[in-house]
Amino acid sequence: MLLWSIFIVFILFLLGLDLGVFNRDNHVPSTREALRWTSLWAAVGLSFSLVVYYLYDHHWGTRDLTGGDAVLKYLSGYLVELSLSMDNVFVMALIFKYFKIPQQFQHRVLFWGILGALIFRGIMIGAGVWLMEQFQWMMYIFGIILIYSAYKMLTSEEEVDPNRNPIIKYAKKIFPISKQIEDESFFVRRKHILAATPLFIALLMIETTDVLFAFDSIPAILAITTDPFLVFSSNVFAILGLRSLYFVLASMMDRFEYMKYSLAIILFFVAAKMMLHQYWHPAEWLSLVVIFVLLAGGVFVSLYQTRKEENVNG
Repeated sequence: MLLWSIFIVFILFLLGLDLGVFNRDNHVPSTREALRWTSLWAAVGLSFSLVVYYLYDHHWGTRDLTGGDAVLKYLSGYLVELSLSMDNVFVMALIFKYFKIPQQFQHRVLFWGILGALIFRGIMIGAGVWLMEQFQWMMYIFGIILIYSAYKMLTSEEEVDPNRNPIIKYAKKIFPISKQIEDESFFVRRKHILAATPLFIALLMIETTDVLFAFDSIPAILAITTDPFLVFSSNVFAILGLRSLYFVLASMMDRFEYMKYSLAIILFFVAAKMMLHQYWHPAEWLSLVVIFVLLAGGVFVSLYQTRKEENVNG
């Protein structure tokens, strides 16, 4: 319990620094600034593997793992969550575009959206780990979910339709919706009536879509490890870098159209690990290498193909 308390306090401290100190004023981050923040969050996430090694090597962990095994599982989970988060970034961009959210207010929406995502992910991770430990056949259910997610990723187009979101429908019954965005407020008063702004509706959309993405990502990481601390910490550090990653990738969405193929293959790979767990036990380092190569390959092919197409069309 002490380990969890220290970790949560540390994460709250990082979030407090982010919103209360470094990003206190609304502004549109430049690509260079966003790259610096993305690199910083990635460095923090990767450096945490050293903490994981120390904790598990000194038997502070919640499972009987060696420091080396715990690090490999943490890094594999971190890469899986980071890669699947890229798809989440593109949906966020569509949500902001649909609601016409000015760029200077997007950071605030993303901050609270990510804070909510951490809470929901924690609840879903706890439920997922409990199900895996209580019912062995859940491995096959989660594996089927991952295969379906991979298929859906390859065949469906991203779209944003608030009218099909039951949470948005319910919110509109409770609050009148203001059509104007005047500042960073989620609610405004109009003639003594409390009205929700488009920022709040966009926040609800981001929260609910993240829950849907969690049904893909959490089974994926549970195929790597069911250690709750490793699952949650790798999720947390992947999500913490999501906001700055958004400002890096949002303007380059068209350059990563081939990423969905590598993400789908990653989902197929971890689904195979989960469904064949009784017969197939690849080494942890091999899983890490496969996930890294697939992720890096997707980025390389996307950038190469889009540049090639630009040269042909130009």
